[in-house]
Amino acid sequence: MPRVKRGTMVRKRHKALLATTKGYRHGRKNLFRQAHQAMLKAGQHAFRDRRSKKRTFRRLWIVRLNAALRANGIGYRDFIFKANKMELGLNRKVLSELAQQSPEQFTAIVDKVKNA
Repeated sequence: MPRVKRGTMVRKRHKALLATTKGYRHGRKNLFRQAHQAMLKAGQHAFRDRRSKKRTFRRLWIVRLNAALRANGIGYRDFIFKANKMELGLNRKVLSELAQQSPEQFTAIVDKVKNA
């Protein structure tokens, strides 16, 4: 039985990994050992930040919503309490976009919640 040399597969594996780290800086793009470590670390950051992105956006929507609500004479806390009580059915993302893009509709919703 002939002897199998492993160089072809190793080269293929190395080239594939270096293709994924294209654009990284210094040796992390073209030295296999550093590129492998960089790829593993990048994967950890990506996994973590897919979850933290949700928290970050929720914070952003709350800040925007609070600013728009204060301009309409009600605080965020009171508005959310009353909106949940009357089962408004609009989440923070939709409300913050409404406040930015169509303030007159947002004001109408705020007045409706205030009077309820």
